Order: sequence, then C-alpha cells, then structure tokens
Amino acid sequence: MGDISVGRTPTAVLFDYGGVLTTPVRHSIDAWLRRDGIRPATFSRVLKAWMSRSARGGTPVHLLETGEMPVEEFERRMAAELVTHDGSPVVAEGLLDRLFGEMRADAQMIALVRDLRALGIRTVLLSNSWGNTYPRRLLAELFDAVVISGEVGLRKPDPRIYRLALEQAGAAADEAVFVDDAQPNVSAAATLGLHAVLHVDPSRTREQLAALMPGLADEPAGT
Repeated sequence: MGDISVGRTPTAVLFDYGGVLTTPVRHSIDAWLRRDGIRPATFSRVLKAWMSRSARGGTPVHLLETGEMPVEEFERRMAAELVTHDGSPVVAEGLLDRLFGEMRADAQMIALVRDLRALGIRTVLLSNSWGNTYPRRLLAELFDAVVISGEVGLRKPDPRIYRLALEQAGAAADEAVFVDDAQPNVSAAATLGLHAVLHVDPSRTREQLAALMPGLADEPAGT
C-alpha cells in the first residue's frame, strides 16, 4: 500500500498512465501473448531481465523509456528473445502496438482526474513510455502538464523526473500526491517526500485521495 501519511493538504496530483488511467497492462499483454502464440515464460524471463534496476549501462527497456533506443530496434531485440508455441518466429514489426493493443481508457480514473481539476487541484501526467501513442487531445483536457520519459530523457524511478514533474505542477514534494501501479516507482516518490499511492483499482485510489483532499468524494458521482 502507498504511503499516504497526513501532512500538508495536496495541491497537485501526479498520475502514471498505463495501468492507472487505462485498463491493466497485464490484460493487454496476456491477450497479445495468446494472439501471437508466444510462450508466456519467455516473455516473463525477458521482462524480468530488462526491467532490472541493477543492470549496468541500461537494459533495452531503460534505453527505450529514455528515448535512447528506437522502437524498431527494441521490437527487433525483443522478438529475437521470444519463443512461440509452434516454433515460428515472432514478428518484430508492430510488436509494441500489438502488446498494448487491448489497453483502454479507464472511465473511473478519467472521472477522478476531472473531479480533482474541478477542485482546483493541479494534475500532471508522469509516464514511462514504451513508444506508446498517447491520446494527446484527452491528455490536454486532463492535465496541466505532461512529462513523458522518452521526451525528457529520464525515467521513473530516477528522482530527477519526479522533480521535473513537481516543477511543472508548481508544487513542493509534500504538497503533491503520486499515483502509480508499480511499487518501485511509488517507493521512490515516497522517498522524495511525496504522498505516494500504489494504484490497485479505481475505487481504492479515489478513497485514498479523498482521505487527503477535503471536498473530493470517496465515491464517484452517480454511485
């Protein structure tokens, strides 16, 4: 569970994108693995190695997220590591589009962001990008600022990207809440002094934010 210890009333909320403002990324990955006939264990092995925080020089995931590795090269390298059930090669081109293809906006989370803005809370998107195509028009409506790793050359959990997002929010760390579905990112935010919420589901996240912000209902309107 995230650290939501009581302090100054927050004036800003920083949101992750995939898995927070969208349906779970895991569901989209599972659908992709089935469609492409990929052995799940081979993807899990690659992901574990490439997400390692102890790897020297940066893994393909780290380099992709900071914009140092082109999407096409990442797709080629990942496809080469994966094994299908029938032994056929994994198609590299468009691999990430297929991987994220089942992700959809989460209506409850979108409503939560809108409710926060109606209270005068500043909102900032803070996302590690895998070359994703973001719904820019919607993001412009929902956020005062957008900080995407591949565009700024930094990635969570690097403290510098949180500080950049705080600057964009015009808030000190103890005046901001950070919401993410990855525990390492949440822990890093808490270390910097932000209120940190580990997103599990929309209802729980709303409840935790409502405990910090007077005026935010702990249930969405109409329930």
